[in-house]
Amino acid sequence: MYKIPANTLFVGKNLVFVPDCHSTNSLAMDLGQRGSMAQGTVIITDNQYSGRGQRGNRWISEPGKNLTFSVLLKPDIRADQQFILTQVVALAVADYVKTKTTGIKIKWPNDILVSDKKICGILIESSLTGAVVQFVIAGAGINVNQTVFQNPRATSLKVETNIEYNLNNELHELLGALEARYLQWREGNVDKLQQEYHQNLYRLGEQHEFKTQQSRFRGAIDSVDANGRLRVKSDTGMHTFDLKEISFADWA
Repeated sequence: MYKIPANTLFVGKNLVFVPDCHSTNSLAMDLGQRGSMAQGTVIITDNQYSGRGQRGNRWISEPGKNLTFSVLLKPDIRADQQFILTQVVALAVADYVKTKTTGIKIKWPNDILVSDKKICGILIESSLTGAVVQFVIAGAGINVNQTVFQNPRATSLKVETNIEYNLNNELHELLGALEARYLQWREGNVDKLQQEYHQNLYRLGEQHEFKTQQSRFRGAIDSVDANGRLRVKSDTGMHTFDLKEISFADWA
């Protein structure tokens, strides 16, 4: 079903299609640890029945309707530098979705939203050797042609545009966007990437109610630091949070 893209240098040149898969990230991690996958290898499936998202959530996707895949990257970075890959992948997906519709934002750390509704979930996982990243698996689930969702906060390209998309064509466009952002980072444009990530950040500088395990409070997102921690300013000062420590109260 899926063909090797002609518009990339290395991303997707080794493309592995599996009709059914529990999790493309898990499969890619297993294959990567065996040392058998080249950089840019894509694992893609039509039916991911146990997809994983951020915060331990499940990613549910209707079979044959969406893009569910993982890409293996070998970025040659330390473990404490990994967040730049999250920014690279989030920006790439945002770039792609912006070619189809408007109202795109990145909800920290890497959910892609269209007009306050989630169209894509991203999960970045790494294999480490000591403090060095051996390889990274960037998994994405993008709602393309699905139109019925259990979650009222979900949407798809078809819902937003009323167009039925060819999944193979959309995969090629998306992989091209991913490779472009990855090469931008490899060329040393870290400051530019971080600046664009912040420019696209959902609710940046807006007053909203947040929820932690201990309390609720009002504040505004100030920035995301180099380690991927969210900085929120409230009446009591600036506070820094890791991924599982805070959420928007109206998204919980």
